[in-house]
Amino acid sequence: MTVYLDFNATTPVDPRVADEIVHYLVDEYGNAGSRTHELGQRAQKAANRARRQVAEVVDAQDDEVIFTSGATEANNLALLGLAPEGDKISRRHIVSTAIEHKAVLEPLARLDKMGFDVQLVDPGPSGRVAADDILAAVRPDTLAVSVMAANNETGILQPIEEICQRLEGHDLWLHVDAAQTFGKELDPLRSHRIDLMSISAHKVFGPMGVGALVARSRDYRRPPLKPLMFGGGQERGLRPGTLPVPLVAGFGLAAELAGKEQAARHEACLRYRSAVLAGLAPLQPVIHGDEQFTLPHVVNLSLPGVDSEAVMLAWRGIVAVSNGSACTSNSYEPSHVLTAMGVPDNQVRGALRLSWSHMSPPADWAEAVDRVRALT
Repeated sequence: MTVYLDFNATTPVDPRVADEIVHYLVDEYGNAGSRTHELGQRAQKAANRARRQVAEVVDAQDDEVIFTSGATEANNLALLGLAPEGDKISRRHIVSTAIEHKAVLEPLARLDKMGFDVQLVDPGPSGRVAADDILAAVRPDTLAVSVMAANNETGILQPIEEICQRLEGHDLWLHVDAAQTFGKELDPLRSHRIDLMSISAHKVFGPMGVGALVARSRDYRRPPLKPLMFGGGQERGLRPGTLPVPLVAGFGLAAELAGKEQAARHEACLRYRSAVLAGLAPLQPVIHGDEQFTLPHVVNLSLPGVDSEAVMLAWRGIVAVSNGSACTSNSYEPSHVLTAMGVPDNQVRGALRLSWSHMSPPADWAEAVDRVRALT
């Protein structure tokens, strides 16, 4: 049996969450916008409950949760949705990092074409940007800072708490792409200095196709977002369209379970990490990024003398791993993340990402090692 080790790409739906989704697909199938009958009212209650469940994980208010199709849409709404405000107040400078997911980098590229000045901060070999460098880039005309909570390729946690503390008193807007840490690293995302936060359900054992933008009020003022789509006025007029109640309900339950079970899941992932590194130790892997800041369920590494594509082929039937971001493209491109970290080209070409969960079964690492050795 192949052991799935690509949880940063997507997670399976928790059986408890699947039951919730099916219930609202088959039994409670009302439209949350239909307020004239009981089925619609019950659908609205389910959506409201899910909004509360998501909000509680990050210590937000229910009405600060805007449901989207996922973190990519949330990133676009957060960044492009701020553009009209930037034009209005003549603040067209944005600070971000060179290791962001393409779901952030591509909206930033769009803003650049619109006349905004986008400044990307490099991380250095650790894979972690320095809060000093982020703050040094801030100018009087900075509209927003956007820093991911953890990198999707390396699992390196970024200094969100320190950035939040040091931005106290600044009136710029802080956006965090939290797709990889929502429900996993709880405290950093509870900072009320984070104005905008992007989340995907399918990274936390919920369904694909649903996520959220958390838009926190600050001093009783909501982030001045403008919608990217129009028609219907749902989600406070920022994200029109019929709410997918089954997906939203599943997302809500997945969020609640993640918050309640976070500590146990974290410990299980740490134990699995030890097994992964011990199993691959005979191959002398080169680990990318500072391990003290790495999520417990991720490792990015290169195996000396072998190409990642060859290793993935050799490991078929044993483990399913990745050599980059599954969310970016169907074709492999050299990692912009590892390149920004200064990783040598030969190691970039050989890089593999292994990501597991609290319920991952053991893998046959002895066989995996033998197969790699057969390649050299």
